[in-house]
Amino acid sequence: MSEKMRARVSTPPTRAVVTVFVSALAVALAVVVYGYGQIPFLPAQIHPLYTTAQVTATTHPGLLQALQRCDSNRIKPGPVSSDLQDRTVGHADSLDVPSMLITNATIFTGAKSGNYTYRGDILLQKGVVRGIGTDIPHGKNTTVINARGAWVTPGLDSNELDSNKGPILPYLRSIDGFHTFDERIQRAITHGVTSAQVVSGKANLVGGQSFVVKLRKTSKGSPSSMVINEENGWKYLIQSCNEATRKYGNRPDAIWELRNAYHEAKKVLQLQDSFCAKAEAGLLDSEVYPESLQYEAAVNTLRGKVKVFNVCGEVVDLDNMIQLAEEFDFGISAFLLASEAWLVPGLMKKVIEGGTAIALPGNNYGYSRETYRGSPFAPRVLAGHKFNASVIMMSDETSGGGYIIDEARKAYYFGLTERDALNSITSTAASALGLSHRIGVLKKGSDADVVLWDSHPLQPGANPIQTWIDGIPQGRSPDLNATIPRYMREPKWQKVPLQPNFDKERERAFHMEGVEPFNARNLTGGKVAFKNVTQVWDRKGDGDIEKIYPVGRGPPEPGLVVVEEGVMTCVGEVDLCSTAAHDADHTMDLHGGSISPGLMSFGSRLGLEEFVNEPSTGDGALYNAFAYDVPNALQDAGGMVRAIDGLMFGTRHALTAYRMGVTSATSSLMRPRDIHRSRASDSIVIWGLSTTFRTSAMHAFEPGTIMQDVAALHVRISRPTPAGQGIRRSVSVSEQIAGLRRLLHGWESRDSDTGVWFKRAAEGVIPLVIDVHSADIMTSLIAMKAEVDDRIGGQMRMVFSGASEAHVLAKELHRARIGVILTRLRPTYTEWDGRKILPGPPLSNETTLGVLLEHKVSVAIGVEHPQLAANALFDLRQAVSELRGKVKEHAAYSLTTRNLEELLGVKGMGEEKADLVAFDQGSVLDAGSKAVAVIVTSRGVVDVL
Repeated sequence: MSEKMRARVSTPPTRAVVTVFVSALAVALAVVVYGYGQIPFLPAQIHPLYTTAQVTATTHPGLLQALQRCDSNRIKPGPVSSDLQDRTVGHADSLDVPSMLITNATIFTGAKSGNYTYRGDILLQKGVVRGIGTDIPHGKNTTVINARGAWVTPGLDSNELDSNKGPILPYLRSIDGFHTFDERIQRAITHGVTSAQVVSGKANLVGGQSFVVKLRKTSKGSPSSMVINEENGWKYLIQSCNEATRKYGNRPDAIWELRNAYHEAKKVLQLQDSFCAKAEAGLLDSEVYPESLQYEAAVNTLRGKVKVFNVCGEVVDLDNMIQLAEEFDFGISAFLLASEAWLVPGLMKKVIEGGTAIALPGNNYGYSRETYRGSPFAPRVLAGHKFNASVIMMSDETSGGGYIIDEARKAYYFGLTERDALNSITSTAASALGLSHRIGVLKKGSDADVVLWDSHPLQPGANPIQTWIDGIPQGRSPDLNATIPRYMREPKWQKVPLQPNFDKERERAFHMEGVEPFNARNLTGGKVAFKNVTQVWDRKGDGDIEKIYPVGRGPPEPGLVVVEEGVMTCVGEVDLCSTAAHDADHTMDLHGGSISPGLMSFGSRLGLEEFVNEPSTGDGALYNAFAYDVPNALQDAGGMVRAIDGLMFGTRHALTAYRMGVTSATSSLMRPRDIHRSRASDSIVIWGLSTTFRTSAMHAFEPGTIMQDVAALHVRISRPTPAGQGIRRSVSVSEQIAGLRRLLHGWESRDSDTGVWFKRAAEGVIPLVIDVHSADIMTSLIAMKAEVDDRIGGQMRMVFSGASEAHVLAKELHRARIGVILTRLRPTYTEWDGRKILPGPPLSNETTLGVLLEHKVSVAIGVEHPQLAANALFDLRQAVSELRGKVKEHAAYSLTTRNLEELLGVKGMGEEKADLVAFDQGSVLDAGSKAVAVIVTSRGVVDVL
């Protein structure tokens, strides 16, 4: 308590008479204006006016405590000292940890201005950074690691608990549901994430109080001991105005609920301020301080002690929240998943200048109404001169929250600068939390949260060699010779990747307000010449892929490719093809780029739906023949359906994938299991027949649109789903396999589609693709395949899709000739069936993909969600990089082309049917290459992207 307050507590009686009169008048006015009796949740003791003038600390200790509360109301949160360089001790767990000196490192500091990278050393001591520079003094017991030029960055800053109790829940706390034994925590650490904001209630208007935690488990082992607590530190509140909150009403309902909540909180605040004014005037004889546990967080928000994070996507919601903040005079620290913010510089200008950050995923957009106008160019636009916004990269459930570095890589690919990309997951995130004096930056006095990388963090496949949290190593002491693969020691891996130029595309997307016309294709007929080509891959007659330029092993000379009416007529060095190219109608410079077959997407409902939660934008729900009877109109016990009947063309996800080099897709009606809530479709066993189509098609009658009307038969075998969301009953795994066995044995009538197609699958006429993740279930399916093969004398073409635990049975899969399509290249600990996943580097030297390839299992890569079909390019590069040079180029190309086609039964993808994609400044496997044109043989054109 201040000296001024102590003086007021011991005011002499004669002076108190005047004070009583003046203060009583003020209180009386307050009663008239604010109405004490209007707040039923406040204690009844405060309703009578306090009129006693003389209060002492010895006779009224409770009042003294209340006065201290009053004093603290005026203190703004922030660091206790502005000069934190003198910090010598961090967390108590770090006191006995040996000092660590990392020398000869390329250090990214996270600085917002000036130099942000330099070559030097960094000293970690007792949980804090004690020095950055060269020739740093250190003790004899200091462990020294020579980084040999490897990158060192701050730890990365990267999570949802919703309640159905009501829309306004400021009293809930995310830390109360934080599970310290969650396997995903350790996995996040090994990928460089050292701290995280744990949020709750993104489906509630006010979801509750969030907490920032260090992910390292402390000596106490409790969730609360992981929280970053500071004297007079910030509190955090999560608000939402996304579509998940619509269950509580429409937008006007939501805004009324929020305004009413803050109005009630304001009443509490005014009562507290009135109490404090009287207490400091010496007019109280009671120690009761007016407060409401329900509205405590909201009151602190109005006092400027809380950083508010809003989950809002659309412009109307952004505007509503900005208006709400202005009405009740509180700040907004960040808008999360603000997919339309990049389109409205006029609206966002004021809040951005006030310090509001914008948090976005890299390219995960278009899966809902509120993300429909989102764009991978948004981070670059927001960081540009029209906004100058602080951009934070974030992920969500569909893209894997543990791999926040992947989002920064995508943002960099689409135009964000190296500095902004790395800051977006380090210092910018820390600044939005009000913690940049401790985390997210490397400077003297900051917390010793440090990551040592095997290559530049923005390179595909870059992984931490070691992570320190509070100066405590989170893994084994790194051996750089053993940890960094030989081919990644080349200088190019320690440099930032090349960055494609998307200036025209970014301007076009902004001008079109995030939604380009569905027919936005630039078709070029006649003769087209591609110059400065370093690689050309083409299809053989049987569909296999081969390199046709350059020939031999020497360094490639820039070549020339001539295309006439969609067919390559000359491929070779300039002298060989210059005559053929001299009268070309169009010439494109690939700047050392390449031409190769287009990629294929599989695993999602691409072309079958736009918004996952909007039935009107998709095919609709299927019947579950294992749970209840199929309608008589179908006359089919299994309810067999064909994806071709539900195809939609010109969908945004398909065209986005096309512009990233994905020229074809095989889609079934299967939905991925929802790991966050039970739904009826999760327990469906029979998903019907998939189809293969061109992603560029505007309608089904374009030449070559339907590449194969029926590709494979699809089923799912999985653990039963708890009842809920339209689920009548769960179907056990044993029931599912029993039914599948019966169908494959041929007991269903051949007069039905179910009988016909399961007979063809049993005989190997078409593949049977089974969505399954559990190794135990796969074991039963392998045995069933052997039984069916023996019974009918055939060779079933069984394929496991998803297959998170397939590495466990790699040898058995090879012997059984069962292929695998990994729809989660980086599987996560999300459900019981995936608990045996192989995490990959740095937790394990091997990846699931690597183990399967090593055992000669036919394997390919897919995705689970339509909006992620465009990620095929990133996934392929990531997979090849994580294989650490163990896969040849041909095998790499096949992961998303030839292997997928063979596993899915797609035929005839020879040179006359398959599209070719031209990449600027590199091959499909190079991080900086960009798809710029598609050679469409079926239509005889070159499609300029």
